[in-house]
Amino acid sequence: MTRLRDGYRALLLDLDGTLYRGAAVIPGAPDALPAGSAQQLVYVTNNASRSPGAVAEHLTELGFAAGTDDVVTSAQAAARLLAERVPPGADVLVVGTDALAAEVSGAGLNPVRRFDDRVPAAVVQGHSPQTAWPDLAEAAYAVRAGAHWVAANTDRTLPNERGLAPGNGSLVAALRAATDTEPEVAGKPFAPLLEDALTRAGTRAALVVGDRLDTDIEGANRVGLDSLLVLTGVSTLDELATAPPEHRPTYVALSLDALNHPIAADEVELGSSALGELLGAEPARAFRVRGGAGDRVANDGATGGTTPGSAAAGGGAATGNGSGNPIALSPR
Repeated sequence: MTRLRDGYRALLLDLDGTLYRGAAVIPGAPDALPAGSAQQLVYVTNNASRSPGAVAEHLTELGFAAGTDDVVTSAQAAARLLAERVPPGADVLVVGTDALAAEVSGAGLNPVRRFDDRVPAAVVQGHSPQTAWPDLAEAAYAVRAGAHWVAANTDRTLPNERGLAPGNGSLVAALRAATDTEPEVAGKPFAPLLEDALTRAGTRAALVVGDRLDTDIEGANRVGLDSLLVLTGVSTLDELATAPPEHRPTYVALSLDALNHPIAADEVELGSSALGELLGAEPARAFRVRGGAGDRVANDGATGGTTPGSAAAGGGAATGNGSGNPIALSPR
């Protein structure tokens, strides 16, 4: 039996909405990612509020096999971008948590929270539940004075155990409106964070796994990787049905458990309630999306993407899609 995960050397795993919601683990997620698997597990989060060590500790408490070096955060990617954009030792105004400030300091820059006459060289903005109007105002003054603005991510919402809360992107939108300026973004769907994750994995034969079409899936498409959309977080079947090409995943499944089973025999076309019925009939399997990213990636050797079971991904017979007959789905 060739499982979906067997076609890849690494799994790049989103966290919020994919493995957990706030403090609550998504049922079955730890069992789907057992320790000692053949694939390297890299935990890739757009949430810049916690250090890699704190994230790894939380994952371990929830039952996942994770060490600090297995975690890649948007705060790390943002700090790397800043180090490439401003001189060593430059002041960077931090809108976010102390964990984000620590990453800025670790990149050889000087994190500050307020400024007077000396305008900081840059502003970095990441999620923090404590961000308030004075923080946004200070950032607006700096950006309007010429500071380079880096946003760790632009997720509008953040899933937790109560539902969807405002994400960093909601506060980025406020600063955008106040400054008429666009930030440089480190996190998904932009390339820096996923490229950092690929460097950590040491391979491009990787599958991106996540719950958001506009971050995880678009990010995978931008860097030429296959992707699996799991319906445990933000994005819904209705959104998938009308997804533009850049938001189309290679595979879709109800949960992470699909990683441990063969791909369903038939491809599906985007469009309707029939997909929900198919997923309900085979809840443990992923369906390949006809016209999704995998069709492009599999034929683009320069991207580094692979199809399950390919030699580039570590050998084994290709699984294909069974009959290969697409199931046409009518719009809702």
